[in-house]
Amino acid sequence: MNPTVNADPAELAKFSELAHRWWDPESEFRPLHQINPLRLEWIEQLAGGLAGKQVLDVGCGGGILADSMARKGADVLGIDLATKALRVAQLHALEAQTQGVTYREVAAEALANESPARFDVVTCMEMLEHVPDPASVVAACSTLVKPGGWVFFSTLNRNPKSFLFAIVGAEYMLNLLPRGTHEYAKFIRPSELASYCRRADLDLQHSKGMAYNPLTRRYWLNQDTSVNYLLATRKAAA
Repeated sequence: MNPTVNADPAELAKFSELAHRWWDPESEFRPLHQINPLRLEWIEQLAGGLAGKQVLDVGCGGGILADSMARKGADVLGIDLATKALRVAQLHALEAQTQGVTYREVAAEALANESPARFDVVTCMEMLEHVPDPASVVAACSTLVKPGGWVFFSTLNRNPKSFLFAIVGAEYMLNLLPRGTHEYAKFIRPSELASYCRRADLDLQHSKGMAYNPLTRRYWLNQDTSVNYLLATRKAAA
């Protein structure tokens, strides 16, 4: 891989190995299927609807969020550098006959150079904790969104509680995720992500946490950002 590309080959390989199970709701990707409606509703509500909008999903993986945004009427481009995951996303779009979604193997930074201020909405979910330079991705997302447009991020906080819940609990005790999915040192505090956003001219508008009950196997959004959290940011209008 080109050493200038902001990606970790080991991370890409990890998700490529699991790619064929991406759309199985009972596979390792079950949590993504369960939290997707929560994220989708929050994004759509803040963005004032998705129908007719140009939307970019950065780090789209197998396309769970990208596909659902297209089904809300958006014109969606999903980008990733994990080749097998993208093929799975493309195949699913064909099989499900999803209109308005396309996929491309390209880095966010490269697309930002090519198509600045192209999108009304940019999403980047569960991706920043898997790249060497998350601030670079944030800056690219800011370049890609139109003035006045929305950029949404989700990632994992870095603290003892998130280590306990997201790694020990989710990967080793509850088996919600494959072991080794996350690396604690790469988790990002909300204050750090907010700083990246400010430097990229993105104004923080809203934040949400995500909770999980292992007994009911139910997720919900709340105000507790101590483990999983989402940030909604907006590019200043021209």
